[in-house]
Amino acid sequence: MSQNAKPIAAVTGCLVLAATLTACGGSSSASDEKVVTVYSADGLKGEAGDGWYDKVFKDFEKQTGIKVEYVEGGSGEMVQRAAREKNNTQADVLVTLPPFIQQADSKGLLQAYAPKGSDQVAGGNKASDGKWTSVVNNYFGFIHNKKELTTPPTTWEQLLDAKYKDRIQYSTPGVAGDGTAVVIKAMHDFGGKEPAMEYLKKLQANNVGPSSSTSKLAPKVDKGEILVANGDVQMNFAQARSMPNLAIWFPAKEGGKPTTFALPYAAGLVSDAPHGENGKKLLDFMLGEQAQREVSAIGGGFPARQDIKPTDANAIELAKLIEGVEIFEPDWADIDKNLPAYVDAWKAATGS
Repeated sequence: MSQNAKPIAAVTGCLVLAATLTACGGSSSASDEKVVTVYSADGLKGEAGDGWYDKVFKDFEKQTGIKVEYVEGGSGEMVQRAAREKNNTQADVLVTLPPFIQQADSKGLLQAYAPKGSDQVAGGNKASDGKWTSVVNNYFGFIHNKKELTTPPTTWEQLLDAKYKDRIQYSTPGVAGDGTAVVIKAMHDFGGKEPAMEYLKKLQANNVGPSSSTSKLAPKVDKGEILVANGDVQMNFAQARSMPNLAIWFPAKEGGKPTTFALPYAAGLVSDAPHGENGKKLLDFMLGEQAQREVSAIGGGFPARQDIKPTDANAIELAKLIEGVEIFEPDWADIDKNLPAYVDAWKAATGS
């Protein structure tokens, strides 16, 4: 998602200033402070304060008295920031999309903690050693402007048409979770790195250029400034409430089926977290039954817990969205290991 972290904002309480986190007055030790700091990929906090994070954080503070300090940016940027601060840890909880949560683990940024309710999370959506677990399930997707495109695209190949010249944009692979997902899906659909890069090289003729934020692409599509962009189901479904021209779709290779893969928001407790106990409480809260039931109704996503089966209108519509779409499972171990090589191949192909 977004490349550069937005200015640090406190969901409640005092603002975080400069590089050091301080309590809102008082002189208690860090472990006693009623605060928890979350570094997160964007998508779960509403632009108008109406997102899943907004509701969960508000309810969490009301129940526990612990204030949530929130820092938002791209998945890769959040991992990089946590890595830079490794000797002076600031974050308590890290939330990113794959493969960046695996990257954080491989950098030693996460400590084992299995939140209450994580036993109901499917094995593929959590680490076997308890270093991270999904809190919101999600799927990769694309969006298009349904007002201007009376005949919407259905395949990758259609995006090469001249009518899309300077009307397509996707976020930056290697920095943004959804941008990296473009490369992952293309490699799957086209049958490997080389044919995927050959396609993305051709697509570059119509591409506006890299974007520092996936979430900022939706307003452009809604206004018709561009016609097609990448995204993810949860974020775009939530955005569509205020952006009526957005339509979610899943490109297919010509002659094939539309495909997607799970791209969950995965959360972990940060190693040497200054407020680790508070971080554990927040993770427990996010996987609690109430928060999980609100994932679809408020956040436009899919519950991480398999035992939570929401029946609200959003949940029904979300289920219909992915009907008939082939869901594949990426080899995350391979992607974690070879991501730099894949990103370099993308840069070489596109001249980015």
